[in-house]
Amino acid sequence: MHDDILDKLDYEILSLLQIQGDLNYKELAYKLHKSPSTIFERINRMRDRGFITGTITLINREKFKELMVSYSHVTLRDHSSNALKNFQEKVALFPQVLECYHTTGDYDFLLKIVVRDMQEYTRFITKDLMVLENVLKSHSSFVVNEVKRNLAYPLSP
Repeated sequence: MHDDILDKLDYEILSLLQIQGDLNYKELAYKLHKSPSTIFERINRMRDRGFITGTITLINREKFKELMVSYSHVTLRDHSSNALKNFQEKVALFPQVLECYHTTGDYDFLLKIVVRDMQEYTRFITKDLMVLENVLKSHSSFVVNEVKRNLAYPLSP
């Protein structure tokens, strides 16, 4: 198999693992009508090739009411490749930033920020984010209710 090509079985494994990451090799093998050793080999190969980068446990945010989630749009002054790279490297170091996307449109980046309270948010925005070199402005919206959260990408061979 070519290093960057996945086949139908690989896609089926990935689709199942995205929805239920705690399935073991035997359970996956049963669902896919394959041997556990085949599933084991496929998963290890996809990990080695970088198609699977980790396994996480998702928490129920409703059980952790103290977490505040905001989505912040950030606009930069300079859009050179060095300036963009510099911003991305610095913002990736902040534990409050769970996700960072370079986007098109009116803003340059979309950040998912999670903090405990408004004081922590204010401190982060004023003392960390807005003082970064090249940040022109930001605009934030807070999550009031999480209607849907699906982290599985739709995959097909």
